[in-house]
Amino acid sequence: MSNHLKFFIDGAWVDPLEPAVLDVIDPSTEEAFTTISIGGRGDVERVVAAARKAFATFSLTDRSERLALLERILAVYNERFDDIAQAISREMGAPLTFARDSQAGAGRAHLETTIAAFKSFEFMEQRGSTRIVKEPIGVCALITPWNWPLNQIVCKVAPAIAAGCTVVLKPSEIAPVSGLIFAEVMQAAGTPDGVFNLVNGLGPEVGQVMAGHPDVDMVSFTGSTRAGIIVAKTAADTVKRVAQELGGKSANIILPDADLETAVRKGVEGCFGNSGQSCDAPTRMLVPADRHDEALHIAREAADAHKVGDPRAEDTVLGPVVSDIQYNKIQRLIEMGIEEGALLVTGGPGRPEGLNRGYYIRPTVFGHVTPDMTIAREEIFGPVLSIMPYETEEQAIAIANDTVYGLAAYVQSQDIDHARRVAGQMRAGSVYRNYPDWDTSAPFGGYKQSGNGREYADWGIHDFLEIKGIVGWGA
Repeated sequence: MSNHLKFFIDGAWVDPLEPAVLDVIDPSTEEAFTTISIGGRGDVERVVAAARKAFATFSLTDRSERLALLERILAVYNERFDDIAQAISREMGAPLTFARDSQAGAGRAHLETTIAAFKSFEFMEQRGSTRIVKEPIGVCALITPWNWPLNQIVCKVAPAIAAGCTVVLKPSEIAPVSGLIFAEVMQAAGTPDGVFNLVNGLGPEVGQVMAGHPDVDMVSFTGSTRAGIIVAKTAADTVKRVAQELGGKSANIILPDADLETAVRKGVEGCFGNSGQSCDAPTRMLVPADRHDEALHIAREAADAHKVGDPRAEDTVLGPVVSDIQYNKIQRLIEMGIEEGALLVTGGPGRPEGLNRGYYIRPTVFGHVTPDMTIAREEIFGPVLSIMPYETEEQAIAIANDTVYGLAAYVQSQDIDHARRVAGQMRAGSVYRNYPDWDTSAPFGGYKQSGNGREYADWGIHDFLEIKGIVGWGA
């Protein structure tokens, strides 16, 4: 039986207090494939009450109990792995192989890494006669996006559980089905009643109400900077902690000693992955001015090799973007790039040839992009790369840092010491040299308007803890 029209509250699947539904659209067909219920203030009241009640006992559980719970969650997650991947592919248009290996795989990786970090995590230390104790912060409202649904759900839920918190989750209403399956995972794993709860809904009617609720102690939000500002302002009235992972406009500096062919090709792949719908995507490629035209040639070939099409077809590399709103925004920004004088190297407005429906974007590369252009400043969130020439290393670093965002930066160099010097000057929460493998133990989060707080491994656990000093405890 489908739970799409229900919420998971206090250990049970329940109907919303007032019936209201929303279609979930398959972005490859532009047609609804299921319907979910959406909640309101009354649903938030009862779900927060359930979490508050459960916190009184769950916060007192010891490490072994919470560790055993996380290990059961991982086991059930693995049992439902294919269901999760299928749901992600359908709700956001990810090619099925990518949905399995990267999207559903990210949730598994975060569970495994959080479990490993939790086993050795120190919740107390002695400083002279003072005992320092780290305690669960309380009831946590988790608001997650559609672009990496299980990545973001798990890298919030798992550390919150490890810390001893209880949670209320609102997944994105655009891609909610994988979140509902995750709630089934939590139930099957024997999560105590009220420790994990899920309510679907829209931002103003559910997300903001959660953020402002006086019985919510913390909000962990991932999404746009615009929405993050609203969440933070709403939460401010009750002076609760807000952790945010927001937008990005990451620079990719290709230094003169880098292997240009490899650096450009991998840079295109990094920008276009997940159809460009990643907040840390390397969307601004900075190349030495005397090799700019060569970089454009390499980028065109790399972009044109990305087969766009049906997410269920085996040869598809890029599926559609998630919605008509995203599609129209990306089309507008591509057109602005042309209007403002950037060189259109490949791609451009409209759907790829042979696709007359679905939110498909032509893989697009611009050259001769200048720092003042809209495509160099706004987060596009689609498969659109801006290539920017630079004359000196100092100029490249200045351009890279000339943004309101600071989530990630990329540095390509065969000289590790050189790369380290440049990385040290990047105003970003993560710097990646020569396209390394994903590391779920590295802290993830941003500077400036890319947010605050850090996720992944033990870094995420810290965000869900309060620090207490018991003075005079004794040695």
